[in-house]
Amino acid sequence: MNYRTVGKTGIQVSSLCFGTMSFGANADVETSKAMFKRCREAGINFFDTANVYAGGRSEEILGDCIADCRNEIILATVED
Repeated sequence: MNYRTVGKTGIQVSSLCFGTMSFGANADVETSKAMFKRCREAGINFFDTANVYAGGRSEEILGDCIADCRNEIILATVED
């Protein structure tokens, strides 16, 4: 995985961002967690979510997924 530095922060973000719009919608909890795991195995540390994805369920599932690695994750979200 390639990484880029965010401005002058020193934070390294993966060049790929995984959008979690399907978490809790098209993908059930088990499938969502499997997708997250595969992303992490590939080196992705940048995830996008929003409170409007699956009525907020996406953020809840992603929160469960990152519980053990929160300090390694770059999270982008938006409040509608």
